[in-house]
Amino acid sequence: MRGDGDGWVVSESGSRHWGRHGAAGLLLRAPGPDGRAAVLLQHRAPWSHQGGTWGLPGGALDSHETPEQAAVREANEEAGLSAEALRVRVTLVTAQVAAIGGGSWSYTTVIADADGLLDTIANRESDELRWVAVDDITDLPLHPGFAASWPQLRAVIAEL
Repeated sequence: MRGDGDGWVVSESGSRHWGRHGAAGLLLRAPGPDGRAAVLLQHRAPWSHQGGTWGLPGGALDSHETPEQAAVREANEEAGLSAEALRVRVTLVTAQVAAIGGGSWSYTTVIADADGLLDTIANRESDELRWVAVDDITDLPLHPGFAASWPQLRAVIAEL
């Protein structure tokens, strides 16, 4: 059912994580005008969880979705990206925690490529969408979850 993943999961440590069935985000990579790889980042709206930080377009998985489907849907909703313009390359679980009451919550990063820097259309969840050179990503105030996973993700995209 559409939207049935919206809601918080509380970990055994007491931290809150968005997505009753987990969450997924899209790390979209494309060649920049200078030939260097760039990644599409979202500057999260101030009212959102971890607002004011930079991360990936993404959000909660609905019960019927795979992480790939959710990441592509969220990228369309938050950045206006068309699924046809993306080539999914790799899917990685980049965070996982035990939840109160049993079970677990996970965040899956879906890595995809585009042939060039696609035009974007921000929705209300974004202050800005920006293509950022891979070497410049850590110059921004990153969402803590993205910051924690970036070294692993950077190593993976360097090998693709």
